[in-house]
Amino acid sequence: MKKIKNDLANNKKVKFDLATKIIIISSIVIVAVIVFAVYPVIMENRGFSYSYGLDKNGFWKGVKALEHVSLPKYEGISIPKDVHEISEEEIQEEIDYILSSFATENQIKDRPVQDGDTVNIDYVGTIDGEEFEGGSTDGKGTNVTIGETNYIDDFLEQLIGHMPGETINVEVTFPEDYGVEELNGKDAVFVTTINYIVETEMPELTDEFVAEKLAPIYEWKNIEEMKEGIKKELQASAIRNYVQDYIFENSTINSLPNILLRYQEEALVASYRENAKYYNMKLNDFLKTFVGVSSVNELLEKYKEQNTEIANYNLAIQAIAEDSGISVTEEHLRTYFSENLGTEDYSQYEEIFGLPYLKFTVLQDLVLDNIISKAVLE
Repeated sequence: MKKIKNDLANNKKVKFDLATKIIIISSIVIVAVIVFAVYPVIMENRGFSYSYGLDKNGFWKGVKALEHVSLPKYEGISIPKDVHEISEEEIQEEIDYILSSFATENQIKDRPVQDGDTVNIDYVGTIDGEEFEGGSTDGKGTNVTIGETNYIDDFLEQLIGHMPGETINVEVTFPEDYGVEELNGKDAVFVTTINYIVETEMPELTDEFVAEKLAPIYEWKNIEEMKEGIKKELQASAIRNYVQDYIFENSTINSLPNILLRYQEEALVASYRENAKYYNMKLNDFLKTFVGVSSVNELLEKYKEQNTEIANYNLAIQAIAEDSGISVTEEHLRTYFSENLGTEDYSQYEEIFGLPYLKFTVLQDLVLDNIISKAVLE
């Protein structure tokens, strides 16, 4: 995530997608952790604990979930054919995505910029002849794509027709509701240098490429194994998503213990607080600029429905665990971290999240695995 100084000239807001039902916390910390919030930065705020409200087994303290939830039939559920069958188009999309990580970028300097080009530029912005904070790339260069990257006004369109190496004045007007008082509605001039046009060259997919580049990562030895592996992963993901939605949509929450909703709210606020700290902003200023609310109370009201849905799902998962007699053992923890992070030593994650949260995470995984193992493919 770029610092705000590189974002202010960009008429976009940081995206916090908190409506998503099943989200994965940053892969830098834990891979495939089933939680219900997106944290753009890892929370270091010791005022919030990931293990808040959870007992030593990863269950909600003092909560007997089966007393609050009417569960649907979850053993032997039928998975529709259109869910678990994977098309060739889906497989190819994944192949293209993987290949893109091995693509090479060529710097083009012998033709003018066209609409749709990705261009590397530097700029220094001024208002009334004075530079302002966040209005410069500091000479570091930034890639933008005309027609896709969302800069203010027609900033990027003004680059069309100019040659790499040129320096031009880009004149724009900040929106009245941009969110930064000293910039709202102001005319600005960005002295912009077009460094080069970026053209991406994708590698050719061959058995040799797979063996050399992908085998160390995915253990595929040729294209056939690659396609089969991708198909299995896509199928497993589709089935898992279907089961998650099935639980969410078919469980009846008769009452929601306050601790579950409070957990979501405190996690949400802590996340935004750390983001505000990252941008060196006061929390309310950050919320106003990036979320469109002016206080924590407004933030919680904005996401009340989503937080409630998340809490409901978590309660339903615990109810199924209680009903099925599922609990997390030391072996489950080691297996989980070995499969997802390549190590059985989870001590560093325990230090960050606390053992109750780790068990909470693995418990959700075990519940889904148990349901999927007994599901029937149509």
